[in-house]
Amino acid sequence: MKNWMRKLARHYQKTRDLYPEQKLLLVFDIDGTILDMRYMILRILKLFDKSHSTAFFKDLKLSDINFNENQVEELLGQLKIPGQQSKEIFDWYLEHRWSSTSILESHRPFLGVVEVIRWFQIQPNTYVGLNTGRPESIRNDTLRSLNKLGEEYKVSFTDDLLYMNPYGWDMKVSEGKVAGLRHFQKGGYRIFAFVDNEPENLRAVSEIDEYREILLLHANTIFESKRKRLPGSTMSGKVYDITELIPERALPSHVQFVWHGANDEANLRQFLASNIHWAEYDVRMDPDGDNLILRHDSFERTPMQEHEEFLLLEHILKLHKKMDKSLKLDLKEGGLLIDKIVEVLKASGFDSSQLWFNGNVEVLQEDRFRKLAKAYPRAIKQCPIDFLTPIILSVPDKAKEMLDIFRGWGINRFSVNWKTPYMRQLLDQIDKWGFEVNLYNIPDLESFLKAVLLLPRSITSDFNFPKWHYYGRGAGENLKHYEYSIRRSP
Repeated sequence: MKNWMRKLARHYQKTRDLYPEQKLLLVFDIDGTILDMRYMILRILKLFDKSHSTAFFKDLKLSDINFNENQVEELLGQLKIPGQQSKEIFDWYLEHRWSSTSILESHRPFLGVVEVIRWFQIQPNTYVGLNTGRPESIRNDTLRSLNKLGEEYKVSFTDDLLYMNPYGWDMKVSEGKVAGLRHFQKGGYRIFAFVDNEPENLRAVSEIDEYREILLLHANTIFESKRKRLPGSTMSGKVYDITELIPERALPSHVQFVWHGANDEANLRQFLASNIHWAEYDVRMDPDGDNLILRHDSFERTPMQEHEEFLLLEHILKLHKKMDKSLKLDLKEGGLLIDKIVEVLKASGFDSSQLWFNGNVEVLQEDRFRKLAKAYPRAIKQCPIDFLTPIILSVPDKAKEMLDIFRGWGINRFSVNWKTPYMRQLLDQIDKWGFEVNLYNIPDLESFLKAVLLLPRSITSDFNFPKWHYYGRGAGENLKHYEYSIRRSP
């Protein structure tokens, strides 16, 4: 079966090619399409028990809810709740399910859908509209709750791109969907796709799409209308998979991508054959203190192996020069290492703009960062700041003073671990201060694309992405993937 996210990506690109100057619009339904309404159902029923000192729903789990939010009566019947109590519960449910509190506290998005919306919102001349069966009376609550959910992902929804059902609660919903699309079209938008969980709504839209320009996508979650009502051209899916949506060729050009840990021949060959411009190398002095070598672990932590061979930094510099690629040096030691680095780089003739230095503050300290900044003013000088997370989030003024001190040393970029708690809030705060940020420790393609959606200045990743035919750090050690067309190092 064809993948609906891949189909969406291709249809979007086709529409962009045909109409490069027009405002393109992707339209989403909300309930059952963006929002998993099972959370709302579960919350309201549990709240009934709490408010009435009953235990009808004490064992009810999210996985038990396989029905639409308008079909709660069926559950009450399955639980064999007596008629009068069942009516009382249902009336309570109807009264509370669309309250402001419920909308703000119980609505949860389907996994991946907010990232999909974010991707389209950062594309040129591309917008995301909402076309819902909800009535005008809850417009403000709807916008407030969706923007609260989207805040962490830098997703926002605006009043002008939200169309509510003009006919009222559960009235002429399909007609309202058609009216909504026509409303957007009159506003100057070219709609390239419409996503809804109800087959009847998709059929209604198909009947007004004379030239079949709108891709119809069925969110195959929980829905009321019959599946046979789906138009024949509809694509169905239930997983919002950004690894199928975002191709490598569509990555934003203003984000720098760095191939992490190219310390061995396997990863070096992979990097040199890739489209990635930057590679990161862990640099140390060899045991004799004569040469700069590539090795992640210190010799104290991991003693030298009997047949261990090292790649020399001088060799890497020649390869990068020949391939016109840039390099990031993770400086694992202080002391004589910095003097040797400056000496070797000077002899190589590398341009300052093609260099990037990373080191821990406690290792390089102020004098060595200043030395690098003086020798290579156009290079990137970076340090990790994960250790400052508690201060940044709790005492931001004090944290900014510290970052300003580091900037005075010549540091012009700060690095944040992808797995740092509260990473998104941390990134947002640093961005507000105007500092450049690098995200690192990105383990897989999905995490990489999620990082891309945050638009940091740079991303350092293992690039172990088989879907893109990249096999990064550690993946090639047993020669398993060398049949992939990678030329040997020059």
